[in-house]
Amino acid sequence: MRVLIDIGHPAHVHFFRKPIQLLHSRGHDILVTSRVKEIAVELLDALEIPHTILSSKKNGGLISLGKELISRNLRLLKVVREFKPNIMAAIGGVNIAHVGKLTGIPSLVFYDTENATLQNAITYPFASCVIVPRCYEAWLPKNKHIRYAGYHELSYLHPKYFSADRTIALRNGLSSTRDTFFIRLVSWKASHDIGEKGWNSELVSQFVAFLEEHGEVIISSENTLGTGLEKYRYKGNPAEVHHVMAFCRAFIGESATMASECAVLGVPAIYAATTGRGYTNEQETRYGLVTNIRVITLDAIKTAVDNVLAQPASTWPLRHQKLLADTIDVAEYTARCIEQFPHLSDL
Repeated sequence: MRVLIDIGHPAHVHFFRKPIQLLHSRGHDILVTSRVKEIAVELLDALEIPHTILSSKKNGGLISLGKELISRNLRLLKVVREFKPNIMAAIGGVNIAHVGKLTGIPSLVFYDTENATLQNAITYPFASCVIVPRCYEAWLPKNKHIRYAGYHELSYLHPKYFSADRTIALRNGLSSTRDTFFIRLVSWKASHDIGEKGWNSELVSQFVAFLEEHGEVIISSENTLGTGLEKYRYKGNPAEVHHVMAFCRAFIGESATMASECAVLGVPAIYAATTGRGYTNEQETRYGLVTNIRVITLDAIKTAVDNVLAQPASTWPLRHQKLLADTIDVAEYTARCIEQFPHLSDL
């Protein structure tokens, strides 16, 4: 089988890297197309995954994103006509859905972001199948979707595939003497972020001062940090950041993906952003591993941290075990979806 996988974001690299390995091991021919956004290309190179760059992230805004959509579709169409895949897969999947509809090649769209309403509206109707976690809370195309028990992050952080190494974590900035807290700040320039804004610099500065009373602070940020905050920036290897996260006392930030990553690693996470996700909601209500904050104030975030610190150390491993017992190997599931389409009801 010839499989095309389209990558548009660093998180997509993580999601597909194990399915790619599984498909390769079973004799399938894989072509990866990529996009220059943050460290996506660097991650592909570090993991030695050959890829063809189709486009670069623009400055944000509907006009800029629209221009990139058109140019990327045209470039993908050219690649598809040359490679002649039997099936295509992607997260979000707007490009493979459009090109797949034009060429008659099946497109599998894996997604978990409900508030990407515009993107989903121009993707889902054209996709062959939309594949979402069971907790997905938004509209899906009738008779063209399936749900599974899990999260995107279990495709690469399931214990079958990932084992956290403290030595690697220490090498990449984890404190050896104090608790470490991990903060993530995002750029708010993705298509599903239009009209949204995140933490202001004053809140970040005040919150870091609060956290320093409890331990060391690491900040991962897509933007330039304010005066006095650059020294906290994560300086480790991007490909090894999950080792650091796995040993942190808590995660706090604007990234739903990283909050979920911590949850599936058994690390308490505080997701403080105005837009929610079905998966972080489930990780809070079902497993107690995430705290969702929708009204962003310093007091609300500090209270959430205090609540995490008040829990006995045994709390998180027990909740983690429950989550793992209740979910599937998402990498294997993804590979099987690609191999067995259109017979997905048998999975």
